Amino acid sequence: MDAKRVGDSQVTVSQVMMPEDTNPSGNVHGGVVLRILDEAGAVAAMRHSRLRVVTARLDEMSFVRPVYVGNLLTCKASVNDVGSSSLEVGVRVEAEDLTTGDTWHVASAYLIFVALNAEGQPTTVPRLLAETPAEQRRMWEAQRRRERRRQADAELAESRGEAAK
Repeated sequence: MDAKRVGDSQVTVSQVMMPEDTNPSGNVHGGVVLRILDEAGAVAAMRHSRLRVVTARLDEMSFVRPVYVGNLLTCKASVNDVGSSSLEVGVRVEAEDLTTGDTWHVASAYLIFVALNAEGQPTTVPRLLAETPAEQRRMWEAQRRRERRRQADAELAESRGEAAK
């Protein structure tokens, strides 16, 4: 299976926030942002693997600034690293006031997807080719996050008296 370049799977998804996306104060619900973020991440993972994927994990996410009705919400997703069947996708969320052109960072998150074969079982994904220094840095950082997640999961299993996976 040939390696695929980071740039081959990057995706940008934009959507104008409508009244049905907001609370009575005109702030976009966090769940709406999360849905669009997850969809953008899944598209990047599917572009890389050319397989169906499921969301396995969403690392910590904080909302930096709000999004309002009428704003353009944009999610930029890129595969940072891959395992045997998993893919870490980084997603940056930005908002734009379409009347002024002002843009701001809303949130960022790392999502873990698992690629599935036709039987719905995890399956191998292509390796990732990080070509630029920024892509190589993101890959290295993703590998460190994977190690921390594995350690945290093992510690949790141990504290529950479960066998480590």
